[in-house]
Amino acid sequence: MGEPLGKANEDSTAEKRALRREMTARRAALAGAAHAAASARIVGHLQAALAPPRVLAFCWPIKHEPDVRAIVDHWRRAGCRAVLPVVLAEAAPLAFREWCSDTPLTEDRYGIPTPAAGEWLVPDMILLPLNGFDAAGYRLGYGGGYFDRTLAALTPRPLAVGVGFEINRLPSIRPEAHDQRLDWIVTEAGAFRPVVA
Repeated sequence: MGEPLGKANEDSTAEKRALRREMTARRAALAGAAHAAASARIVGHLQAALAPPRVLAFCWPIKHEPDVRAIVDHWRRAGCRAVLPVVLAEAAPLAFREWCSDTPLTEDRYGIPTPAAGEWLVPDMILLPLNGFDAAGYRLGYGGGYFDRTLAALTPRPLAVGVGFEINRLPSIRPEAHDQRLDWIVTEAGAFRPVVA
């Protein structure tokens, strides 16, 4: 006889919490020069694989995530508008505020820099940080579910492009029903379309 459902969910949650910590620790162990070089390769692959969107959402890099701000600057020069995500409520989809190089940023409740003012826009591409990911196109985030809710809510759905390091690739994140599949995965090794079984 199997474990009660509540116990199984608790175990899964504890397992994912431990996995999130491990993924963050793997990135933290990257030396500064290796991190910068891998981030630059990711930017190069983004530029080669994807056309500039009309409105690009990206995330300010935290917890040793890849720094892809160079592609944001490159695409902005091509006429793209850039936005950063803003948490409006804990269980709600994200909203997106325009960002420019001189936009003042304030830390939100999670310590993530976000614009305090600016025009609200809807992105047609989102660069999502990959805390962990698998070849099927599923990402392990930080547990808040914000990007899954956002991708499910936006119509038309923006192109979802995961950006991460190969050291955070997993055999499977064991996706759940609410997890949204990515359209692209871009790492220092290249740009890939997810393998759909």
